[in-house]
Amino acid sequence: MKIRIFLFILILLAIPTMILAQQKKTGIEVDYSRPAKYILGGVRVEGVKLIGEKQIIQQSGLVVGSPIVIPSQQTASAVDKLWSQRFFSNVSLEIDSLSAKRDTVYLVFRLQERPRVSRWNFSGVKNSERSELQERLNLRRNTELSEYVIKSSVGVIKAYYQEKGFINASVNVIQETDTMVKNAVRVTFEVDRKTKVKIKKINFIGNDHVKEGKLVSAMEKTRDMRFRNILKSHKFNAKEYEKDKQSLIRAFNEAGYRDARIVRDSIYYIEEGRLGIDIEFEEGPRYYFRNIKWTGNSVYTAEQLNSVLMIKKGDVYDVVALQKRLYGDPKKEFADINSLYTDRGYIFFSVNPVETNIVGDSVDVEMRIVEGKPATFNNIIITGNNITNEKVVRRMLFTKPGYLYSQSMLERSLREIAQMGNFDPEHALDHTRGYSVIPNQLTNTVDITYNLAEKPNSQFELSGGWGGYSFVGTVGVSFNNFSLRRIFDKSAWKPVPLGDSQTLSIRFQTNALYYTAASVNFVEPWLFGKKPVSFNLSGYYSRQTNSYYIYQNPDEFMEVYGIAMGIGSRLKWPDNYFVLYHELSWQNYRLNDWGYNFLFDKGISTNISYKISLSRNSTDQPIYPREGSDFTLSLQLTPPYSLFAPKDKDYSALSDQERYRWIEYHKWTFKGSLYLKLVGDLVLMTRAQFGYLGYYNRGLGYSPFEGYQVGGDGMSGYNTYGAEIIALRGYENYSLTPINSKGVYVGHIYDKFTVELRYPIILQPTSTIFALAFVEAGNCWENIEDFNPFQVKRSAGIGVRIMLPMIGLVGVDWGWGFDPVNGSNRGGSNFHFLIGQQF
Repeated sequence: MKIRIFLFILILLAIPTMILAQQKKTGIEVDYSRPAKYILGGVRVEGVKLIGEKQIIQQSGLVVGSPIVIPSQQTASAVDKLWSQRFFSNVSLEIDSLSAKRDTVYLVFRLQERPRVSRWNFSGVKNSERSELQERLNLRRNTELSEYVIKSSVGVIKAYYQEKGFINASVNVIQETDTMVKNAVRVTFEVDRKTKVKIKKINFIGNDHVKEGKLVSAMEKTRDMRFRNILKSHKFNAKEYEKDKQSLIRAFNEAGYRDARIVRDSIYYIEEGRLGIDIEFEEGPRYYFRNIKWTGNSVYTAEQLNSVLMIKKGDVYDVVALQKRLYGDPKKEFADINSLYTDRGYIFFSVNPVETNIVGDSVDVEMRIVEGKPATFNNIIITGNNITNEKVVRRMLFTKPGYLYSQSMLERSLREIAQMGNFDPEHALDHTRGYSVIPNQLTNTVDITYNLAEKPNSQFELSGGWGGYSFVGTVGVSFNNFSLRRIFDKSAWKPVPLGDSQTLSIRFQTNALYYTAASVNFVEPWLFGKKPVSFNLSGYYSRQTNSYYIYQNPDEFMEVYGIAMGIGSRLKWPDNYFVLYHELSWQNYRLNDWGYNFLFDKGISTNISYKISLSRNSTDQPIYPREGSDFTLSLQLTPPYSLFAPKDKDYSALSDQERYRWIEYHKWTFKGSLYLKLVGDLVLMTRAQFGYLGYYNRGLGYSPFEGYQVGGDGMSGYNTYGAEIIALRGYENYSLTPINSKGVYVGHIYDKFTVELRYPIILQPTSTIFALAFVEAGNCWENIEDFNPFQVKRSAGIGVRIMLPMIGLVGVDWGWGFDPVNGSNRGGSNFHFLIGQQF
């Protein structure tokens, strides 16, 4: 501002001189003590090529035909307006001529344009830094060059490198005339980052009652080289340092030292590139809560509010904890007063804690509440759903027009949107991007806008793998946002009808004559579109023969085909996270001379079963959950055919095909996962599994189908009969499964325990990548009598997962098995490749 005023004064002083010089040429006499009044007859512009003459005259504010006083504030303002555009390095306004009657004046602007920048260059920077600098500077070619542009650009570059720890970085600006372009220059920012400056030691002085470790933890961005910070950055950032000093004061406040302050801090060089920081505190006395009084509350009593506040007389005066109890904690570790009110519609609620009295080391606090009136949801607006139909999104919401406002229902709606799979969950759950709340206190209503980011979630599979001594090719497609009702709409086939969040999956595998499998599955998540009742219909077929080679007999085979239909409904009790699912399935197994490691070789077996499962899923999103849990308890059973047979029936005298004509069993399964966010996006996942295949009749024994095969990656090149594949990393596939004297897998009970530490590398709609470290244990037994939950095979390892929208979740793990398997050596080192979500 001072520079502008100085320039303005110079212009005022210069204008009379400019007019005087022109006046001497024309012989016009002017009395500067008495400015003369004229009519402006015209204005010319000289010395410009890039800017039009009309544009310059218009920007000056001079109007031809209007009165003008020379010299005056009006002429000075015209010059100042052109200066302020920063397009010119020199501006002068002169008298061009006068009319014969000397009542009309003609003026001329003599200008000198600033040079234009034909190219902006950088030297001394990395390629990645170059793109970031260009984005921050936003410099364009063919723009004018000014001292302001140079100075501000240098400041931005220095600030960029200071953020990276190069606090002594210098920038030299080189201007070179461009001989190829008239009145143009090339500008190069020559950067010398110098040595990166790191913090070697932070010394805390005067913290007699607050441990140094607590202060170190409080400084999130300013860290020294002590051992506990070995994996953290030690760079110095002036802005972050100021924030961290405030965090230090909060650490004292948490301990009850409300008067704590920093009396001195100094930053100095210990050695080249290494800083030392001394921070001296004055703690002051420690304070305690005394009397807590509530005023303005009518919805809840003081006792109810105190039960949520959980602060009583004599507690340390922790201001930070008080704020969290009143207004909420981002980690949501406990209830808070604000949520208590907003969940009942009081969005205009406010509470203000006021210190009313301080006696010695005790503080009286009065909680002054303004409750307002309860608000209701008004307009619910959905944006960003470019493919998914709006009604499909609306049915997932717990925020309906006319409903009482509830913050927890708003957050639940975001969670349901994230679980759909049609939208970017990171965007949906981000409170700064995922939604906006517009309250209207005059009408006691709230408008909600859900800002969604659609992502592709249909998947195409084209792969090959080695399984069962041969190569198996697979082709499959899964449309996870399918629309059955639009199937006859020609305009909807792009390439298939989409938008109703239905799932249509088709998959085919083959190895010529040796193996063939096909399956189709359809899921409608909202049957009839009014209630959260899902419908699942699937069919499948597989055939495996003895034709490892073309000359072998393809008439020795096992065929499996079946259908299944299921209905699941969301419950209201114990809470609405629970889902009850029913499924009825029919399977037919047809064997012909199939004597390869199986219980019988010829015949037809039929498996008619009913499955009921109770599940509760409260995870925040499906791909990279950070919090919540997922539990499932299920029972699958067939009719007890043998219970209707004579009691003295001798099953050992029956042939295998007679014994297993009708399959009977009862199968119990429990699976549970718990997700806990530790720090930032670092997540601890714990998981437990248990499965048991039982029988109704001891004489008949276990079913040859529906058992368990434990060990390895949980995948198979193919699978022809109902064995559930259970992954346990660090061991070879199925290696933990018992084998009987006929060489047949006979796993009828298993358990498995997993602990994973997960950290994301990329969380974007186009791809999600996270790394993990795991420890795992589990085992499999033939008989329930042999079951020992603590007799497990242990392993540990690391892995990575990649979620690509068109492919799905893929990953690779390396695991080390610590325990021997079937009397042999330990599992040792094993790599596992994964496709799909493993449980």
